[in-house]
Amino acid sequence: MTTLKEQLQEDLTAAIKARDELRSSTIRLTLSAVTSAEVSGKQKKELSDAEVLQVIGKEAKKRREAAEAFEGAGRAEQAARERAEGVLLDAYLPQQLTDEELAGIVAAAVAESGASGPQAMGAVMKLVRPQVEGRADGGRVAAAVKAALAG
Repeated sequence: MTTLKEQLQEDLTAAIKARDELRSSTIRLTLSAVTSAEVSGKQKKELSDAEVLQVIGKEAKKRREAAEAFEGAGRAEQAARERAEGVLLDAYLPQQLTDEELAGIVAAAVAESGASGPQAMGAVMKLVRPQVEGRADGGRVAAAVKAALAG
């Protein structure tokens, strides 16, 4: 069984052979981020698949934020490229939760913790976060928890 990092390297080789510039540059930058994460800290270490997924998630989030910034600055061509890179990276991430699935998880956590009111947000987030890790953006989760506690 190949690791996620090995899969990225194989996909990079295939993209270079196919002369797919967008895919090869995106995977190359992602592998660079993985390598940076491996050598950061006091000791070099091999990242697990879960840690590589976190790096890919951060890279995808950077692409989404950059696309919004370019769109706001009137640079539609660059925004489109950033979105395309984000879509390529999303293919490596687990399937994202739908709003209904997320709302169900949040509702169950609210019921389990007996929380009411915005001051209990931290307790609910503590229960929800492990269940949605990597499958929903933190901002989406926080908004869903706020909505559940407010109404």
